[in-house]
Amino acid sequence: MKILLLGEYSNVHWTLAEGLRELGHNVTVVSDGDVWKNYKRDINLKRHFDKPFSALRYLKDVVKLLPKLRGYDVVQIINPMFLELKAERIRPFYQYLRRHNKKIIMAAFGMDYYWVKTCLDCKTFRYSDFNIGSWIRHNESNDLYIRDWLHGEKGRLNQWIAQDCDGIVTGLYEYDACYRPIFPQKTCFIPFPINPENVTSLQGHPEYNGIRFFIGIQRERSEYKGTNIMLRALERLKEKYPERMEIVRVESVPFATYEKLMNTSDVLLDQLYGYTPAMNALLAMCKGLVTVGGGEEEGYELLGEKELRPTINVQPNEEDVFIQMEKRLLQHPENLPILSAQSKKYVQKHHHYVKVAQKYIDFWSTC
Repeated sequence: MKILLLGEYSNVHWTLAEGLRELGHNVTVVSDGDVWKNYKRDINLKRHFDKPFSALRYLKDVVKLLPKLRGYDVVQIINPMFLELKAERIRPFYQYLRRHNKKIIMAAFGMDYYWVKTCLDCKTFRYSDFNIGSWIRHNESNDLYIRDWLHGEKGRLNQWIAQDCDGIVTGLYEYDACYRPIFPQKTCFIPFPINPENVTSLQGHPEYNGIRFFIGIQRERSEYKGTNIMLRALERLKEKYPERMEIVRVESVPFATYEKLMNTSDVLLDQLYGYTPAMNALLAMCKGLVTVGGGEEEGYELLGEKELRPTINVQPNEEDVFIQMEKRLLQHPENLPILSAQSKKYVQKHHHYVKVAQKYIDFWSTC
């Protein structure tokens, strides 16, 4: 197959491309590298917001690129907002892709209309980025997402593409729960891909005998993702167990720097409001880090996993994060190597990039 992967979230498309190429397919990845993370891509399509007339410059780049985006068997867009343009300006580019390629697949890998709408029903999820039980989490980020996706042009674009596209791929249990009830015939859950051959190994910390906890902060999304709460729990534990633990905190750094710091750690804190581990956690798990975050039974059931439980699942509040890390790690450090081994096995079993790539080929062939 000749395949175009358009856009990037946390290295999903580039890793998928590696798996597809292993299977003998011709793949082109066009993206901005997920902004400051700067992931690999075949064709760079980055908008430089710091330069004058950035929208006009970017629009010109996209138009110039269009002849190279024709003649593919499959085009997969990373999100309805697959270009750094206003939603109303994306419509004609989607229509162009539709006319000049055989199949269009929409990836449901992140923020979109159906995610916001489902979270706000306060029934589908016990908790999420937008709700805890019947309580709606209002903050600056959430209110902006609700306005843009539920009531704005982004949401209308999302609904239109979801109706029009040939298939929808969901990468996590959470997104599958949003799309499958509405589009049961065209929705397919496929786990995120991880390439263990590209994952650098843990370096350890021979100079320190305690447990090193790693937490990455995106300043503009800290409250939305709950890393502010997780950090407070970590700091409380540090006060209680000053000799047993260290905190490695990084903020909005390029991926290469981020991974280097991760490699000297033992435990990753990630996605307080998630049900399942996403790309960042899966990368860490592949290395053998223990993940604290989403590990609810619904995710294991969707994968058909009966035995492995590598993630330290936490409820979305500071006290439970504190208790789970204290009880399962600081008071019982012997759990670390057990959970580390399970983490590696889990990723190899469910997320190996070639296995995942074959699932994509199987799904695309049925669309």
